[in-house]
Amino acid sequence: MARAGITADRLARAAAEVADELGFDHVTGSAVARRLGVKEPSLYAHIRNARELKVRVALLALQEMADQTAAAIAGRAGKDALTALAGVYRDYARTHPGRYAASRHELDPETAADSAGPRHAEMLRALLRGYDLPEPCQTDAVRFLGGAIHGYVSLEAAGSFSHTPRDTDASWAWALDTLDLALRARSANPD
Repeated sequence: MARAGITADRLARAAAEVADELGFDHVTGSAVARRLGVKEPSLYAHIRNARELKVRVALLALQEMADQTAAAIAGRAGKDALTALAGVYRDYARTHPGRYAASRHELDPETAADSAGPRHAEMLRALLRGYDLPEPCQTDAVRFLGGAIHGYVSLEAAGSFSHTPRDTDASWAWALDTLDLALRARSANPD
């Protein structure tokens, strides 16, 4: 029987808070139980195991980022949309580092299909319509943008850019300009 006061949503949000404060790798049943002020066994009325707890954080993160991205890119196109989308991911990683890490967590195919993950791909494809890329270039561009944006954000979060004096915001702007140029160049020559 589920403990009064604990809901699946409250459990996921508590786990997400643990992820942001301690790191996604530290999301455990015992850590979440401490946050909620309950004994760990009471969590298992809502989850089967610790993996499911991490999956719930991943699903929450994907949903939050998808909602923020949709709002940010609405009515935008081309570089303006690209900058808005990338900015959401970067800001989310800075504000919610553990949740951002969770959004990269591998999900089984059925869970992934039912998650907000496909919305992210749809929004990237909508953004790419402004660059007039045909298939299979569009699929390549989705992967290219995902790798470039998430790669930069992950390296920045890990402190990998702290060894040089150049401001990371300047490098970020340069990277987005370069992505836009690359997409425009590919649209002119898709083969």
